[in-house]
Amino acid sequence: MITVRKANKVLRIDENNKENYLARGYDVVNEKGEIVEHNSRTVTPAEYVAALAEIERLKAEIAKLKAKKKETVGEV
Repeated sequence: MITVRKANKVLRIDENNKENYLARGYDVVNEKGEIVEHNSRTVTPAEYVAALAEIERLKAEIAKLKAKKKETVGEV
C-alpha cells in the first residue's frame, strides 16, 4: 500500500493503481507527508517561479542577440 495526496485528500491505495492516481493529479507521499513522486498535472509554486525566471532570462538573451545582429548587419 502507498499513500497519495491531492489538496487535503489523503488516500491509501494499492501500488498497482499508482499510475492511475498520478494521472488524476495525486502525488505519492511518504509517512512524513513529503512528496516522493509528483504527478504530471500540477506545477509547484517553486517550479512556476523558476519557469517565469527562465522565460525572462531567455527574453533578455533574445533581445541581446537581436541587438547584436542589427549591429552586425549595419556594419556590412
